[in-house]
Amino acid sequence: MEVAGYYDVVSVKLMKVLDSTELTEKIRWKQIEMATQEEELLTVACFKDNKKCHIFGSQAEATTTLGLRSDLDVVCYLNYETTLVDLQSWKPGSVAYLMIMDDITPPGYLKLQPVRDTLPVPVYNIQTERLMLDRHGRSCLSNNNIFVKPPTFKEHHGPALTITESQNYIIISHDIVPAYRSHSWPYTASEWITRHREHNWPLQETISIIQQSGTLLVPVGHKSSPERHLEWRISLSFGEKILVWQFNSSQHKCYVLLKMINKYFIKKRIGVNVLTSYHWKTCMFYMIETTPSVLWQPHNLLRCIDLCLMKMCFWIEDSNCPNYFIPDENMFLDKVNGPVQRNLSNILHNLIRQKGTYFTKLPYDGIGQKLTIACQSPLTPTNDEIEEITASVFLLVDSILKEIHTLWFDLLRDGVQIISPLFKRLSYHAIRQEICTIYQRFYCSSIGSHLASQCLKQQTIDQEGLDMAYEFLLLGSASDVASGKLKLATFFLLQNNEILAEKILQNIEENYTFLVTNVAAERIKVPTFLRIMNENISTTDVVRYYCAFAVPYLPSEMYCTPKALIPEMFRSTGSHHVSLNPDEDYWQSWAVVDPKFYLYFLQHQCYHQQNKITHKMVALSNMIFIILHEKLIYKDTALNLLAYCLNEDGFLVHSYAVLSKTMKLKIHHNAAKWQIACLVNAAFKYLDGRH
Repeated sequence: MEVAGYYDVVSVKLMKVLDSTELTEKIRWKQIEMATQEEELLTVACFKDNKKCHIFGSQAEATTTLGLRSDLDVVCYLNYETTLVDLQSWKPGSVAYLMIMDDITPPGYLKLQPVRDTLPVPVYNIQTERLMLDRHGRSCLSNNNIFVKPPTFKEHHGPALTITESQNYIIISHDIVPAYRSHSWPYTASEWITRHREHNWPLQETISIIQQSGTLLVPVGHKSSPERHLEWRISLSFGEKILVWQFNSSQHKCYVLLKMINKYFIKKRIGVNVLTSYHWKTCMFYMIETTPSVLWQPHNLLRCIDLCLMKMCFWIEDSNCPNYFIPDENMFLDKVNGPVQRNLSNILHNLIRQKGTYFTKLPYDGIGQKLTIACQSPLTPTNDEIEEITASVFLLVDSILKEIHTLWFDLLRDGVQIISPLFKRLSYHAIRQEICTIYQRFYCSSIGSHLASQCLKQQTIDQEGLDMAYEFLLLGSASDVASGKLKLATFFLLQNNEILAEKILQNIEENYTFLVTNVAAERIKVPTFLRIMNENISTTDVVRYYCAFAVPYLPSEMYCTPKALIPEMFRSTGSHHVSLNPDEDYWQSWAVVDPKFYLYFLQHQCYHQQNKITHKMVALSNMIFIILHEKLIYKDTALNLLAYCLNEDGFLVHSYAVLSKTMKLKIHHNAAKWQIACLVNAAFKYLDGRH
């Protein structure tokens, strides 16, 4: 369990550590100024060749450190040749190319068709060393040998060339990228100009400046395109540089840290450069645009990094990283799939679970060592702090203590009756210890669910509270085969973290073998009993590995309960007696479901949120099979959940048929009445709409 304010404390300390590695705002703008001056020197050096140079990337953006050792990226283009969006901009005597696209040109790419210097007419059916015909007979500029390559250059990745020795003002190991310059904004990026921005980033003034900055056309085609030798990639590097300059201090440091994470934790393990700095830059642009500016503050640095990691996780799972300016361009196409996709997902999920502790391992500029020293004492809770946290937790759950105790005592009593031969070889003291251990695990699960409910019902996210709830739910997940784990999966599902929820559910299903006993619904199976007796397994492990308890939700856990289960808490109107014992009436305000059925219900909800139709239908068929062929204690609840899923999938008639069946099964205190009322209401609305 973390100390309250953990994220805030570590974030502030990490900001200070980064300042000590020359990532201050003063040094940042000094680096940008130096890059601008070097850009002017390069242009002067290339003046005799009618070329103009611009510096982009980490050096120009000041998003690197000495430890990262980033190269300088230089784009060089011919100053006298122009590219046109349309022929209205043509001028007599000019060397001009018309930017064209057709139905097979991938998003983010185009072709260059030369225009005659005497008339504003594009060239057709002419082939030269640099011109080739496309499938429509148009003469298009080839992206090979765009500039003459000096002997001191050698081939580098993509279209870039690398200087091998000092030449004029140019320093060794600079990447030189040839390109054409267009002062027009491409049609394919027009959506970015008019895009709705709820949080007003970037500002409209910045958008106008970027639009006027124009485009670079880099001589590289799409790998899977049949005309890749004629295609030119649209590069909006001017706009990207302007946007990075707009980063505040927290955003700037967040981006640098993401590059360090990528280089040390991802590239080092994957072995290939699948994720690049450009992918993380794109991630930053999207995150800043879609989140409020108040989030990007020094005390939120860790949270912002986690959000970016989660965003990248989503893209990796979807195999789609949309270009920031041209969203139709998928920058993961043919790159993130198969084993690479799974490895990337596992690495990022593991980093998210570590909650920033991995920063102490970063070797660059001594960041890891400095952060370890800075965090040694303040992050270790004192005994007084531990007692205060513990006391507050127990005060919070005091109101539900009686209900939890009564419920689990009844369930454990039934379990003891089933496995009573085991207790003959145990002393009374040992039996009490075993039961207390089992009870504590279920207790932790209920506490976690209660805490999560209190956090989720608030309008603002209480991350510290959710972290504490997660710790309790994690402890409670070792209660039995399914119950605690199902509550943990529900916790993730309600936070729209379907990936983790799906993994937990898959783990439960894999461990749910024929040996498992649904406690209170059936007696322990003979193979299980014989194995327990032969291997002398403790009662605690019997419950953990061979028993599956029903999953209960108290009213105080309502906001950490699936929407379909909430009506079960309001099934009793008080007009009918439940039992002869008034102390048992509290059951009517609980939602309780059989474990194996609940497993497949959660799978259905998980796949529904992910729009995995086939998987969802498999889960639905498993729910129906269990209702028809297995003994259920809470069959009415199972039928109601099945009806909810059918309704959700659009099978309204089938849903009503299931609800009718559950009403015959249990007339009073049945939550089916709520669903029937909703279905009737929907039917009347539909009829009113038709008339």
